[in-house]
Amino acid sequence: MRIYSYTRPRENIVRYPTWYLQHRDGSWHETRLAEGRQHGKGVIARLADCVDRDQARALTGREIGISRDELPATEPGEFYWRDLQGLSVVTLTGERLGTVDHLIETGANDVLVVEGDRERLIPFVMGQVIVRVDLDEGEIQVDWDKDF
Repeated sequence: MRIYSYTRPRENIVRYPTWYLQHRDGSWHETRLAEGRQHGKGVIARLADCVDRDQARALTGREIGISRDELPATEPGEFYWRDLQGLSVVTLTGERLGTVDHLIETGANDVLVVEGDRERLIPFVMGQVIVRVDLDEGEIQVDWDKDF
């Protein structure tokens, strides 16, 4: 099956032998990767318990997860997107803008999608826009005008 991977580079997803597939009800099912490789600009993979096209088609649109324990440790100032989702976003003056819903990759820099009184797109540029990320406090402090 053809998959979309958020790993960098994209084909790194096939380095993880155990995957978790999210069911439509939100639960996760453990599966094993049989084989996978880069194919053009994407990645193709075959799962050990998926033996025909009908089974593969039934997995269309499912999220793929891996165990946090398998991920490499981040360097200081680096974050996994998953760690930023759900954090509160506040300005330098203490105004709450909302919560990080998800991130978008734009090529130039990643962008926080912040849901609050309205949706805001805030560039994730450390030292310029992003002043501080405090995972323990659950907060990202930004140098950002609330009217943007």
